[in-house]
Amino acid sequence: MARDFEGKVVLVTGTSGIGRAAAIRLAEGGAAVFALGIDEKANAELEAIAAGRNLTILVRRVDVSLADAVGAAVAELESLLGGLDIIVNSAAVHPYGTAVTTDAETFARCMAVNVGSIHLTAHFGVPLMVKRGGGAIVNISSVQGHACQKGVAAYVASKGAIHALTRAMALDHAAEGVRVNSVSPGSVRTPILELAARTFDGADADIEAVFTRFGASHPLGRIGEPEEVAEMVAYLASSRAGFVTGADFIIDGGLTAGIGVA
Repeated sequence: MARDFEGKVVLVTGTSGIGRAAAIRLAEGGAAVFALGIDEKANAELEAIAAGRNLTILVRRVDVSLADAVGAAVAELESLLGGLDIIVNSAAVHPYGTAVTTDAETFARCMAVNVGSIHLTAHFGVPLMVKRGGGAIVNISSVQGHACQKGVAAYVASKGAIHALTRAMALDHAAEGVRVNSVSPGSVRTPILELAARTFDGADADIEAVFTRFGASHPLGRIGEPEEVAEMVAYLASSRAGFVTGADFIIDGGLTAGIGVA
């Protein structure tokens, strides 16, 4: 693989699924990656992958919804790695329920993790990017921010908010050389999609069979892989996308090209 991120320092939130794939892709490109995740098992798995492939990925257990925790992590990143060039915001939770059945605590937690963490990484990270002449931020949203299913009120509210926050950040920081874009995947092989499978088909569901069914709703006939989304992230984070900011990129196998989301 080309060393297209040689010398770059990257902050990634989320250590499983798309976050993990993005961390690995950017590290394979030569970047030093600082990854934040709350799931200890996922963190350990990412550390093992990094060690096995001789990649520079430093993993920390951090609740990215907490300002003090994110501030301390970014300070450590600067101390160890010298600065910051790229942020990939992938941390997410996915509660199920309507506005009526979702309690206030669950709704607030979803917004704090999915949207609040993006604010926090920018709040602490953008000043470091500006010191280095600019950088790139990629926020992972979802097709559900465009067209939603029933019974996922908190999640879709957070994903729509990511689109709006992405545009706001892109405008606010363009003059400082910081580009901000979002990516909206369809069904992708992640722990969140496995949660969906078990939610709809039960705890003992045949996950691959459910994934096949989910994939059938996409015109390409399958679900996506995290590595495919990571390639879009890599493009948006790179100098190849130097004139791209304030945009959302749908990567959904054609799902939203039709009349609605299945």
